[in-house]
Amino acid sequence: MKRTKKERQRLLTETIEQNPFVTDEQLASEFGVSVQTIRLDRMELSIPELRERIKDVAAKNYENEVKALPIDEVIGEIIDIELDQRALSIFDVKDEHVFQRNGIARGHHLFAQANSLAVAVINDELALTVKSNVIFVKPVRAGDRVITKATVRGQDNHKNRTYIDVVSTVNNETVFKGEFEMYRTKGLGDQNENSN
Repeated sequence: MKRTKKERQRLLTETIEQNPFVTDEQLASEFGVSVQTIRLDRMELSIPELRERIKDVAAKNYENEVKALPIDEVIGEIIDIELDQRALSIFDVKDEHVFQRNGIARGHHLFAQANSLAVAVINDELALTVKSNVIFVKPVRAGDRVITKATVRGQDNHKNRTYIDVVSTVNNETVFKGEFEMYRTKGLGDQNENSN
């Protein structure tokens, strides 16, 4: 049974409230309408496009969380973070991020997303990359959405080091892996002390 426009828009609003990261394509498939219909519904309902929704969620939830760099210096959009534990970001690859000749993303963009997420997850005013070991597993192309997860693997408080594993995927396939050794000014036990 086909839904009325009013019913579809009500369900659309609920769906986006529950999952602000749902794409127009996913919504079109779920509601059995064209992507254009979904876009028109969003415009009528004043619901921003996905990119703006991601920025809104990041700004509301994580702007005061990230300490080691301003949130707008993180490459990609942070969608989840628990300091000194884990972080997750999304990076949409556009034409300006790829080599014109073959359409493959330039490696420094994938590295920058991974490295800035490794910095962002550190619960300190200053975090610097000491060393990294990275592997580019598969090519990434324009139009791909890269989801990157950083996981804190361990600490060495004597050297003020944090060790972070980073994995980037496109459509659940690994495209990039990295191990990062990060310098921080304070060890985990010093976090609660005043930094002034």
